[in-house]
Amino acid sequence: MPDIVFRRLPEVDPAALIALMNDPLVRRHMPLARGEFGPAECARFVAAKERHWAAHGYGPWAFVIDGAVIGWGGLQPEEGDVDLGIVLHPSRWGAGRAILARLLCEAFEGLGAPSVIILLPPSRIRTSGVRRAGFVPDGEVTVVGERFLRFRCWAPEARSVASGHVPQRTAPTA
Repeated sequence: MPDIVFRRLPEVDPAALIALMNDPLVRRHMPLARGEFGPAECARFVAAKERHWAAHGYGPWAFVIDGAVIGWGGLQPEEGDVDLGIVLHPSRWGAGRAILARLLCEAFEGLGAPSVIILLPPSRIRTSGVRRAGFVPDGEVTVVGERFLRFRCWAPEARSVASGHVPQRTAPTA
């Protein structure tokens, strides 16, 4: 697979985001996406996502392969948790695993988050991919009147402590 480049949303062509957000296969799993998503809505969307960066030091990116936007997503705060989201063009759904791994690394190593959540709409009946990545069911939440299934992935060290195994720290050898 070609390298996936992460770009801030204002750095990519809004037309690519508009096309993605209006794709019927993408919208099928985005219950909060309502109505038209045109240039004005895209500008508001990008500005809102950039406010996450300004307020928290992290937020969503555009995912780019060979100069083409294949999706967007990243990390953002959600009710005291770090929420991970990935929205990909249907022709690039296979890139999700590599993107997920990079985002989990950023959350656990870069941000030092003890856990990460993913919110999936009930329309996402296949959850084996997130389960293979270490996510476990963690209840349900309602966001703007829509129900989501919450899955949580604990940082490797937090997972060890939760299971009763405390990792031993040793000094590095020369």
